[in-house]
Amino acid sequence: MPQIAQMSEFFASQLFWLLVMFGIVFVVVGLGMVPKVQGTVDLRDQRIADDLASAERARAEADATEEAYRAETERNRAEALKVTQAAKESSARAAEERLKAADSDIGGKVAAAEARIRSAADAAASEIETVAAEAARAIIARLSGRTVTEAEAAQAVKEVLADG
Repeated sequence: MPQIAQMSEFFASQLFWLLVMFGIVFVVVGLGMVPKVQGTVDLRDQRIADDLASAERARAEADATEEAYRAETERNRAEALKVTQAAKESSARAAEERLKAADSDIGGKVAAAEARIRSAADAAASEIETVAAEAARAIIARLSGRTVTEAEAAQAVKEVLADG
């Protein structure tokens, strides 16, 4: 076959051009493009690593800030409880003092009212004795026609009231 016979002529030139093209492709791709792509990949990997490290630092700072916030909140809560307790105790003492003052004021008013009641009762009893003595004098004068002195009538009323 004549095609097979010509193959050796073309094979050498095709092999030469194959090697030339492979060399050009190797130089262009291997030495030109691959380092640029590798540099981009390395830069990307470095940026990702930096971003991860930055995120880790930010997370650590956020955790520290949160812990400080919680500690401050607990201190504030404890302080508020102390202030609230002190206010409650102060309020209780003030209320107790006001209650004692009101109790002593009321005790004074009750004692004054009792004294007024006793004096009114004494005045009423005295008035009752006077009225009873006058009524006794009038009854005796009307029934027996005899006149009794005011002192005798008052003495008789006192004796009757003391017995009763």
